[in-house]
Amino acid sequence: MHQDDHTAAPLMRDVLPGLSAELVRLLEEEGERDLAVCAHDLRLVADCGCGDDFCQSFRTAPHPAGTPYGPGHRCVQLLPDRGHLILDVVHGRIVFVEILDRPELRPALTAALTGGGAPR
Repeated sequence: MHQDDHTAAPLMRDVLPGLSAELVRLLEEEGERDLAVCAHDLRLVADCGCGDDFCQSFRTAPHPAGTPYGPGHRCVQLLPDRGHLILDVVHGRIVFVEILDRPELRPALTAALTGGGAPR
């Protein structure tokens, strides 16, 4: 991999341990064992940037805005108890976590992605 700048990004399991555990569990329930293993080490690289109040989505790998993922891309829709959770996966790697209608995640995500420390 030629782009290592995202390796300093915070780990999702450190910022949102409940979401991390939920994601691993849901992937295992869907038979996505390889993705479940990868999910344990996801990093919060960037906010999705849409600005919508109902969106708590984030990138787990760098990707140019407005460009398609291309070959090897697939979506994995999971069934959480509440909200929506959809993953963009490219060649077996989770590159984007779409989370909708989980506003309680926003303060921790914002703090982690802006380097602001603990949410206020």
